[in-house]
Amino acid sequence: MEKIIPVKLTSLTTKGGCGCKIGPADLAQVLRSLPAATPNPNVLVGLDTSDDAGVYKLTDDIAMVQTLDFFTPIVDDPYDFGQIAATNAISDVYAMGGTPLTALNIVAFPIATLDKDILAAILRGAGDKLQEAGVTLVGGHSIDDQEPKFGLAVTGVVHPDKVRTNAGAKPGDKLLLTKPIGVGIYTTSLKNGLLSEDEVVEVTKVMTTLNKTTAETMANYDVHAATDVTGFGLLGHTSEMAKASNVGIHIQANQVPVLPRTRELAEAGKIPGGTKNNFAHVAESVTYSDTLDQMDRWILCDAVTSGGLLIAVAEQEAIKLLDELQQQGVDARIIGEVTEENKGHIIVS
Repeated sequence: MEKIIPVKLTSLTTKGGCGCKIGPADLAQVLRSLPAATPNPNVLVGLDTSDDAGVYKLTDDIAMVQTLDFFTPIVDDPYDFGQIAATNAISDVYAMGGTPLTALNIVAFPIATLDKDILAAILRGAGDKLQEAGVTLVGGHSIDDQEPKFGLAVTGVVHPDKVRTNAGAKPGDKLLLTKPIGVGIYTTSLKNGLLSEDEVVEVTKVMTTLNKTTAETMANYDVHAATDVTGFGLLGHTSEMAKASNVGIHIQANQVPVLPRTRELAEAGKIPGGTKNNFAHVAESVTYSDTLDQMDRWILCDAVTSGGLLIAVAEQEAIKLLDELQQQGVDARIIGEVTEENKGHIIVS
């Protein structure tokens, strides 16, 4: 299929190339001002945690998983942008242990000033990725906006007794990560014309790879906790897991998979604002080894789009799960462990 690249999509955004969420500190401040949600015994996972999706029990055997995500373009090719947005939105359902079933498109687009073929390509990319995931598009909503934005609301199902949250990690667990980080630094560099064509292909492949294989594989293991690594960065999402599980976490920085030229690009100043916000937000929850300089620390907090899953699993099963994932082409690594000490805190060495 011939790709449509009539304009640089990333040049149309005011925020730049990371597609970052509102920073965790700002978001927390806003959420604190809201009234508490009305208690409902059927809400298994709701606003009171920092999990990836909401879960609502329908019957003794079926719970509904709901999530929503959208952002401005982080690549220039509209078809790829659609694929990335769909992959990213679906990932939350996989992280919760669910099976995604249906999706709704969310579109903001300057229909009078941009070629309609661009929007068609975005939607086609998302549709192809939904088809790959076995998800049915059932509708959507669009508005005319000066800045293009796209995403999806995704609904899935999971057995109420098999919901995976970020709150179950146990001391002695090993932590697995299934995709490299550095995505935010790469996409910001893309906007500034610093990536080669091969590097654009590489980071796009990371962002368009579904976490489906990982989710289906880990379903056969006693996974204690899981989350996907996205806008709040590796350490931001790890911090949420540590606090929710009331455990400490030790990360070995040299075991964390990172896109090849991430440090060079970071040193060139292409660090997203969201990444720096993430670093500031976790500052009191992380102790870094003196061997890690500021660039290392920013990279570990890099704001990711459509990242991998962070999985806490007992040590005995971790090696088996790692081996099975790698055999199926998943670039999984063991990057750390869960500890009894330093509850709610991360040690990075």
